[in-house]
Amino acid sequence: QIQLVESGGGMVQAGGSLRLSCAASGRTSRWYAMGWFRQAPGKEREFKAAIYKSDGSTYYADSVLGRFTISRDGAKNTVYLQMNSLKPEDTAVYYCACALTFAEYGLGDVRSYDYWGPGTQVTVSS
Repeated sequence: QIQLVESGGGMVQAGGSLRLSCAASGRTSRWYAMGWFRQAPGKEREFKAAIYKSDGSTYYADSVLGRFTISRDGAKNTVYLQMNSLKPEDTAVYYCACALTFAEYGLGDVRSYDYWGPGTQVTVSS
């Protein structure tokens, strides 16, 4: 079992920044990759960024490339999502997720992930 808890959400004006954290506990040695997704009201959960445990390589959705940065702190079992130049359309609940094995469906697919956090709300005002 791995438990995930997100933090760092809140309200910010357009153009501002936030840093989300995802703290993992439990059998944290098992994770293969971690991802960040978001879900706006009435919409499906969509992928934003992922990072591999082995070499720290990263993968981003086109909509956040250049604005969001995912990183990890192995000693703290924490993954971060630095979000800059935020837009009102970035408003959503943000979730972190953990994949234990090779992502058969790709890291951009929710089916590749085994554990999810409860989410943290991000609201960007215009």
